[in-house]
Amino acid sequence: MSLLDDDSPTNAAEFTVSEISGSIRRTVEDAFGHVRVRGEISGYRGPHSSGHAYFSLKDDRARIEAVIWKGVFSRLKHRPEEGLEVIATGKVTTYAGSSKYQIVIESIEPAGAGALMALIEERRRRLAAEGLFDEARKQLLPFMPRVIGVVTSPTGAVIRDILHRIEDRFPVHVIVWPVRVQGETSGEEVARAISGFNAVEPGGPVTRPDLIIVARGGGSLEDLWGFNDEAVVRAAGESLIPLISAVGHETDWTLIDHASDRRAPTPTGAAEMAVPVKADLEAHLAGLAARLKSAQSRMLDRRREAVRGLARALPTLDSVLALPRQRLDRSAQSVGRALELNTANRRRSYERPAARMTPVTLVAAIREKRQQVRDRITQIERVQERRIAALKSRLERHAQSLAATPRRLTQTQTQAAERLAGLARRTDQALGQMLDRRKRGLGAQARMLQSLSYQSVLGRGYAVVRDHERKLLSRAADVTSGAAISIEFADGQISAQEGDADQPVTRPKKPARAKSSKPPQSGQGSLF
Repeated sequence: MSLLDDDSPTNAAEFTVSEISGSIRRTVEDAFGHVRVRGEISGYRGPHSSGHAYFSLKDDRARIEAVIWKGVFSRLKHRPEEGLEVIATGKVTTYAGSSKYQIVIESIEPAGAGALMALIEERRRRLAAEGLFDEARKQLLPFMPRVIGVVTSPTGAVIRDILHRIEDRFPVHVIVWPVRVQGETSGEEVARAISGFNAVEPGGPVTRPDLIIVARGGGSLEDLWGFNDEAVVRAAGESLIPLISAVGHETDWTLIDHASDRRAPTPTGAAEMAVPVKADLEAHLAGLAARLKSAQSRMLDRRREAVRGLARALPTLDSVLALPRQRLDRSAQSVGRALELNTANRRRSYERPAARMTPVTLVAAIREKRQQVRDRITQIERVQERRIAALKSRLERHAQSLAATPRRLTQTQTQAAERLAGLARRTDQALGQMLDRRKRGLGAQARMLQSLSYQSVLGRGYAVVRDHERKLLSRAADVTSGAAISIEFADGQISAQEGDADQPVTRPKKPARAKSSKPPQSGQGSLF
């Protein structure tokens, strides 16, 4: 027989959950202090509200949780993107809160040019599906812009080449918006510059550009990565000012080239597209001016000959004015007689009405008008009297109605008091009937409870046996040898102990009295 049974304690050490988690964390960090992990970014939804970034790295067979703290995230050269295959550098640790292991990333870089090209192609297809690269959206370039906005680095050779070419071809006003053309913030700065030029109000302190050039010299795919940024592409596509993209060499293509209104192979080519050659325009204008002057001379000669031919066909001035002169002489002779006749006719037309206008006529007309005014006044007085009588009648009816109002109110109050008294009598009767019904129901339930109580059964010679924990014993097999039991009769309880028959029975000095009103305890089982 063993000295220690199964329930005896062993000499194994005990650990808390925190101690186990800390030991596992130290083991993992010592074994994987600094690692480089290659995998595809999954579940990335941008930085958390706290500034940290949480996502996963996966391959075809496994997945590992990853986290980038806020301070590290702001210094990353390449930001995480969903589906991008990257090489992450950091340390593997555990998270005790959920018993998981994870990698804390310190730096991240794309896993080769193939991954970047795949990401560019996926982004290009997505933006093209939105219609951002449609030719119908593209604008025509102005033939002769007055102001050109250039988005580029102010210290590179690109801006000098653009200014030199514009100066040689057609000097115009150039506004440079300085940005970083390489690095983690280049895409954001270029997008803000394009939007900033579009936000300039016409007629403001800063002249609004008629044309925008986004330019950068050649470089590797990583160097030109900022011009593949989605924010840059959307800013170029939404620009209301025509935009020329001149990023890299002729063989370099970025996503801004698809969204811009025109792509130039080089920054110098963008300057050549932006403005025409001033000398060629001047020569063309000089040729047009010479042709215009020659055409005007020939036209004047033809018009002069035509006027001379028409002048020869016209009659002389004396022949044209002869007939009007004769009519004027005859009219002058008849004007004096016509004036005398007209004056006589007018005098006669005034004398006839004046003869009819006498004082008697005027007095009769005044008397007639006065009578009309008197008749009108009498008519108005009759109308006013009828209106006053109608108003008096209405006032008398309202006074009679107001006098009868107290009698109606008294009748209404009497009827309401009688109705309220009737409702009170009906309420008292209803309450008495309801209380009688409740009393009868309660008596029936009390009789039912008394008939179902086990204590009424004890009165017929039965007993209830319980163990020392007051649990009901319904079978003899439930009683162990030497166990103390209690037996309840109708008139009290006694204590006993299972054993020989000659063992004396211990009786309590004051047996407990049964309370018939107490309901049976739950779980007592059958009494028979």
